[in-house]
Amino acid sequence: MSRIGRLPVVIPAGVDVKLNGQEVTVKGPKGTLTQVFHPDMIIEKEGNQIIIKRPSELKKHKALHGLTRSLINNMIIGVTQGFEKKLEINGVGYRAQKQGKKLNLTLGLSHPVEIEEPAGITIDVPAPNQIVVKGIDKQLVGEIAAIIRSKRPPEPYKGKGIKYADEVIIRKEGKTGAKK
Repeated sequence: MSRIGRLPVVIPAGVDVKLNGQEVTVKGPKGTLTQVFHPDMIIEKEGNQIIIKRPSELKKHKALHGLTRSLINNMIIGVTQGFEKKLEINGVGYRAQKQGKKLNLTLGLSHPVEIEEPAGITIDVPAPNQIVVKGIDKQLVGEIAAIIRSKRPPEPYKGKGIKYADEVIIRKEGKTGAKK
C-alpha cells in the first residue's frame, strides 16, 4: 500500500468536511475549499477521519492514492492554519510596494511591474525588500509566489533578483583577468 495514502486524514474540531461523490468540500475558520478528485479513488468519512482507498494495485492507482490523501490533508491545513510563502528582493534600487490590491515592483526595468492580488490571496510587504504571499489554497499561494519570482529570478553572479526566503543561490565566480 501507499505509505502516505494509507494514513487516515484526521478532521480537527471546527472543520466540516462534506463528501458528494468525488467532490470534497472542506469548511473551516479561514474559509471553504472544494475540489473534485479522480473517479477511481474511493473516499470515505468514518467518524472524524477521512480514509482513501484504491480499487487496484496498478501503478496509476498507487500514485493517485497518495496524491488524493495529500490534497485532502492540504485542504484541511489550509482552512485551519493557512499557507504562506516568503520572498526576498536583493539588488540596489529593487523594492516592492503595496498600493491597494496591487503589488508594485521596481526591479531595474524601464517600467514598474504591477501584479494584481487574486481572490483568496493576500500579499503583504512588511519591508521594501520582503514579500509575503498568504492564502488557504496551497497550490494558488505557490503559483502566485512563482509568478512574482519570475519577474526577476535571482542571478548567480551577484545574487540580484527575487528569491524565496529559504532558497539558496549557488554563486558563480566572475571573469578573471586575461593573461598575456
